[in-house]
Amino acid sequence: MAEEKSLNFLQEIVEKDLSEGKYTSIVTRFPPEPNGYLHLGHAKSICLNFGLAQKYGGKTNLRFDDTNPVTEETEYVENIKNDVQWLGFQWSEEVYASDYFGQLYEFAVQLIRKGLAYVDDSTSEEIALQKGTPTQAGKNSPYRSRSMEENLQLFENMKSGVYPDGAKVLRAKIDMSHTNMHMRDPIIYRIKHAHHHRTGNAWCIYPMYDFAHGQSDAIEKVTHSICTLEFVPHRELYDWFIHQLEIYPSRQYEFARLNMTYTMMSKRKLLQLVTEGHVNGWDDPRMPTLSGVRRRGYTPESLREFCDKIGVAKRDNLIDISLLEFCVREHLNKISERRMVVLDPLKVIISNYPEGKSEELPSENNPESENMTSRMMPFSRELWIEQEDFMENPPKKYFRLAPGQMVRLKSAYIIKCEEVVKDSNGNVIELRCTYVPESKSGHDTSGIQVKGVIHWVSAAHALPGEVRLYDRLFLQEDMNAAEGDFRQYLNPHSLVVKKVWMEPSLAKATLNEHFQFLRMGYFCLDPEATSENLVFNRTVTLRDMWAKVGKTN
Repeated sequence: MAEEKSLNFLQEIVEKDLSEGKYTSIVTRFPPEPNGYLHLGHAKSICLNFGLAQKYGGKTNLRFDDTNPVTEETEYVENIKNDVQWLGFQWSEEVYASDYFGQLYEFAVQLIRKGLAYVDDSTSEEIALQKGTPTQAGKNSPYRSRSMEENLQLFENMKSGVYPDGAKVLRAKIDMSHTNMHMRDPIIYRIKHAHHHRTGNAWCIYPMYDFAHGQSDAIEKVTHSICTLEFVPHRELYDWFIHQLEIYPSRQYEFARLNMTYTMMSKRKLLQLVTEGHVNGWDDPRMPTLSGVRRRGYTPESLREFCDKIGVAKRDNLIDISLLEFCVREHLNKISERRMVVLDPLKVIISNYPEGKSEELPSENNPESENMTSRMMPFSRELWIEQEDFMENPPKKYFRLAPGQMVRLKSAYIIKCEEVVKDSNGNVIELRCTYVPESKSGHDTSGIQVKGVIHWVSAAHALPGEVRLYDRLFLQEDMNAAEGDFRQYLNPHSLVVKKVWMEPSLAKATLNEHFQFLRMGYFCLDPEATSENLVFNRTVTLRDMWAKVGKTN
């Protein structure tokens, strides 16, 4: 019987709230800003918010925090929706902060009427100086004492487009000497004359995140508003707005965001990589975006398993990317069909195999599968094998091909190297071998025992193709601690492209299939592939190669 996992701290909170009758059911939300593509850090948040609602019979809204028209685009909205669904989740309601612009405006008016908000003409630099420091109290704005009537009129004028960008802001009136800097009269509305992806030019004032977020939660009756740790200082302001407006008392809870080795989760920096051409778009398979890892061949099942394994913490920590890769390997090993592809080809001619003859040999698709199936592999006199599967002067315990040495061709015959052919520079270009006719896999009557098994493809039947070998985008383990320009840590070998020979069955590969190229790793078809140019992306190697690198350094 599997050991039951203990509850994480958020599950404990939810169970306590439900058992005490605080709520009859829970409501969570996933609130991305549509200013970029989702990344692996968002996957953790998605799994957490949707997972909580699923576990406790609640619901999760997908809410787009679209309060900054300058950086937001419909393209990002659509991509986010695709990513959430790809991960395996379906939201209860699709909502937007912009749906509430009218209501949020009225909330702001309510605060003005209560004497808790005022219009400020100070510049952003002046406001920053007014705020003071964590150890020094701030100073009141000279506009703080404006009357309620004046503030109402000025705020109405802001809404009507009377003033240019930056001319005025609306600030909450709280306490300029408060120990929490976020409580020192925070800005709650600013002027932005910019086209909004949903509301067009209907608005020229937009609420700040701190004002829009909690109120949107309250409007949707979100019971558990789950944020990352950087929002801990914001919680007091979140509660203050809800209390003063006397609206539904949503509660904010914080968890540690995902930080992962050799990876960066800053949307701003990821955008920089895209715009400067360091990567080939948001869905480049080296990117930590969900679009990128999906194109690379990561499965939603493996990401959900990863998020489950890392758990939910209250303190920031650095997760080793090898754990994610382990989860990916574990799942792909179960679902991937096996195929033979030669990345660095070396010609083998079987001298005692009849010229012009070929035969079809069965090879299993996946030994891990309950329903064992096989495919037919063409075999002929001329083959391609990997260059690394031959050594002219091998060390002891080398069980692959060498002069006078035998090896088994996977799903085929035993062959023996009889002659080595070299070019004028002394490079090995061809091997002359003989095969043992009685050694056919599954029907071996030769009595010959060999330890080595290598993969191959028939030269006459092989398809040309391209594989893209992806590696970690950064060389620095902890990019959060990296000093200087983050671009200096880019891995120059994060992408290696190779022309290869592959078995003919791969001509039928589709985008939703995963393959293990024997002894090479897990691969998937790239969306750029065509019938004339087959392109496969390496999802992950068969083993953690970086662990080996780390031990030798």
